[in-house]
Amino acid sequence: MLLAVAGLTSYVFYTWFGDFRRNQQGRPDPRAFPGAVPCPKAAIVVAVVGALALLGMETGGEYLLGVSEQQSNITVLYLLAMVGAAFGEELVFRGFLVVTNHGRLALIGSIIGFSMLFALGHPFLWDWKSAGVGQPHQLVFDFSTKACWSTALVFLFSFWLYAMRFPLRHPKLNPQRSLLPCIAAHLAKNLGVFAIKLTQGHVSGWW
Repeated sequence: MLLAVAGLTSYVFYTWFGDFRRNQQGRPDPRAFPGAVPCPKAAIVVAVVGALALLGMETGGEYLLGVSEQQSNITVLYLLAMVGAAFGEELVFRGFLVVTNHGRLALIGSIIGFSMLFALGHPFLWDWKSAGVGQPHQLVFDFSTKACWSTALVFLFSFWLYAMRFPLRHPKLNPQRSLLPCIAAHLAKNLGVFAIKLTQGHVSGWW
């Protein structure tokens, strides 16, 4: 499943990057994917630094709250999904799931609403579990400190990514509303999460 998702994500990224290259060459396609345009290097740097700062805040908070050991275990193969999510989730959320061209309030409202959806879509406060082999799955909720903290930080991370594509107070930072800063920041954060899990002993084998 991971390999299939990685293959699909790679194909969509290839198509998106083709649109990006045409925009870079001054041959824009009116049907291009959203955000497939260049941006200043400063936008990428600011986005990545902010994402890593949020990751540091999340990790430090887990230690202060005493929940750093309550981590999920992953495998090395899962890194494919984490890399793919850096593009796929950005294209869906920061690319398509946002209200533009309807005023500033509509834009900000959609950013808040879709950031909440982005956070709740990550299975921290909920999970779909089975009691055992052959038993039906059921929705299980979790409102523990770790679950609430992780969800809150995912919301802040989403809000930061939207702010990097739509920097309302500093529009010159990303004048064409490129998705590149968001993709770079998401990739940096996911690689950071993998590195932290690896050092904490939560990466269990290749498969």
